[in-house]
Amino acid sequence: MEGSEELESNLLTKPWASVCFGESAFLAKVCFRDTGYILLISDLSSVWYESADTEAVGQRSKDLNKRLTVHVSSFLHHLCDLMSPLLAGQSDTTTSFSCHRTAGGLSLHVKSTLSGLPFYWKFHCCPAPVEMVSRHLVRPLIRMSLALQYQVQELTSLLLQKDAEIEDYRENGATLSRDRLRTEPFQEELFQQNFMAESLPQICGVAEGQAFASALQQLYTAVTQQEAKQSRKRQRSDDTEGPTPAAETTGHPHPPPPSQEDETASSSEGTTPASSPAQKLRLPVAKAKPKKAKGLFS
Repeated sequence: MEGSEELESNLLTKPWASVCFGESAFLAKVCFRDTGYILLISDLSSVWYESADTEAVGQRSKDLNKRLTVHVSSFLHHLCDLMSPLLAGQSDTTTSFSCHRTAGGLSLHVKSTLSGLPFYWKFHCCPAPVEMVSRHLVRPLIRMSLALQYQVQELTSLLLQKDAEIEDYRENGATLSRDRLRTEPFQEELFQQNFMAESLPQICGVAEGQAFASALQQLYTAVTQQEAKQSRKRQRSDDTEGPTPAAETTGHPHPPPPSQEDETASSSEGTTPASSPAQKLRLPVAKAKPKKAKGLFS
C-alpha cells in the first residue's frame, strides 16, 4: 500500500500549474491515487498542503455527501477528474471552486455533481513544512536556473560559430540573394545589456500566477524526474550497504605511524590548495574558432 511518502514522491514530478480563485492567483499541484491524495498550493508568499488517505477521504465524503453511497476510490477518481481541467487551464461550467484563507491554513471548496446528485468537497490545507517547500519548489527552481544557464551558453556558442561560418562565406565571395536576411554579428555583452534594460522589466512585471508557462512545466518535470531517479539510487545504495563488519577492524585497532616518505609527501601536498566545489561546477564558456577559408567561392 502506498504511504504518504510515496504519494509525495509521485507528486514531486507533477508540474506546478497556475490557477485562479476569484481574483487570487495560485500555483498548485496534486497527485491522486487509489490510496489517497496529496495537494500542494502556494500564492508565492505561503505554501500549504493536504495529504489524505482512504480513511480520511471516506469519512469526509460521508460528512459532506450524505446522499452519495459510492466507494472511496470513486470519490478519488471523481476528484481527479474535477481537478485535472482546473490545472490544465480549462473552464468547466459544471464545477465551481472557491478558496478561503483561515488563521491556520487554507481551505479549497469544490462544488459539482456525481451520479446526478450534488457533490461537495473541501481540501483542508495546513502550512507545508520547510523540507517539502524546498523539495518541490526551491531546489527544482535552482536546478532549472542552472539548466537554463547552460542552455544560454550553448546557444551563445552556436551563434558565434554561425557568425564565423557566415564570415567565411563572405570572405570567399558569397552574397545574399535577399538583403533583408542580413544580420549583424552577435555581441554577447551588448545582448546582455539590452536584455537587462528592456526584457527583464517586462518579465518581472508578469502576474505572479503566470510563473510556470508550458515550457517551464516541461523543464520542471524533467528536473524533478532526475532528482527522483537520483533519490532512488541513493536509497538502493543505502539499503545494500550495511555497517562495517567488526572483523575488518580488529586486526589493526590503531593505524600505523606514517613513514618519513609519507610525511614528506603529505607536507608537499598540503602546500597545494585544493580546488573548491564551486570551481568544479563553473560553467564552461565556449569560444568560437574562425573557420579557415577553403576557397569554395573563389
